[in-house]
Amino acid sequence: MALTAGIVGLPNVGKSTLFNAITKAGAEAANYPFCTIDPNVGIVEVPDERLQKLTELVIPKKTVPTAFEFTDIAGIVEGASKGEGLGNKFLSHIRETDAICQVVRCFADENITHVSGKVDPLSDIEVINLELVLADMESVDKRLQRVTKMAKQKDKDAMAEEPVLLKLKEAFEAGESARSVDLTPEEKAVVKGMHLLTIKPMLYVANVAEDEIADADNNEYVQAVKDFAVKDNAEVIVVCAKIEEEMAELDEDEKQMFLDELGIAESGLDQLIRAAYQLLGLATYFTAGVQEVRAWTFRKGMKAPQCAGVIHTDFERGFIRAETVAYDDLMAAGSMAGAKEAGKVRLEGKEYVVQDGDVMLFRFNV
Repeated sequence: MALTAGIVGLPNVGKSTLFNAITKAGAEAANYPFCTIDPNVGIVEVPDERLQKLTELVIPKKTVPTAFEFTDIAGIVEGASKGEGLGNKFLSHIRETDAICQVVRCFADENITHVSGKVDPLSDIEVINLELVLADMESVDKRLQRVTKMAKQKDKDAMAEEPVLLKLKEAFEAGESARSVDLTPEEKAVVKGMHLLTIKPMLYVANVAEDEIADADNNEYVQAVKDFAVKDNAEVIVVCAKIEEEMAELDEDEKQMFLDELGIAESGLDQLIRAAYQLLGLATYFTAGVQEVRAWTFRKGMKAPQCAGVIHTDFERGFIRAETVAYDDLMAAGSMAGAKEAGKVRLEGKEYVVQDGDVMLFRFNV
């Protein structure tokens, strides 16, 4: 399930530094089915302490984490929606991603020039978001011209679509994203095929200075970004891209010592990966045996046969049932045998909605 989050940002905000940290800390591409990766795509392992705990419990021959992709998207300038700079390339690359991580500069440094001459994260956000809004408005306007004509001819689909497009157009004219529009599930289904840029989930990555990372809540720029994100129906995490790039060179023990010295619990990169993963509505189930303990990515809401298909299409095609135990129940029991004795192992059928942390064994026949 090779979903990807695109990293965007203005020049000199730390976007490239953060992406360098991602690629340095990246997973070995050959371990994953999507191993032919462009230079601007980095694969990272999704941090999950449950995988380590399962490994200690089962003692398998190998352990395989699940992975996630980040795409470094070409820089943007004002006027991108009209083709300025690498505008069209920038917008087309965003369309290919499933979520957007927007790096915002929240630090002052006279040695690093800001593209607009001063540090103003809300202005930076406005530049990028406005270009995305303008691109979406153009798409909606073109669509409206055709739909309005069809609605006048009493076409049922067009009559249902027209008010949704008008609602979006009104938001775009006010400079607001499609995310901020209160759409019903039916209305979302209407616009799904338009692949709007501003309907993609957004994560703002506030990039702070090294000496501010442990106390980022007192950074006025960070607070401004958080306040804005609430209105934009978006999430925020705080990182120091410079620190992340330095930590990417360290082994795990050195990395933990570095984090302890800084007074922070986990790296910004781990936070970013986890936040992007959750942003896309992704979750993890596990398979655990003596040959291999492995984490698998699935979309929340997927049923057992679909999750079996993540491993192999034959598993989904010939699905019979899934032997399932919740991670917490398995750890409390101390072994799969113990979980069975405690009645915690269930046989689930085709309608079972898989839960995050399920440990599963699929039975199938083809």
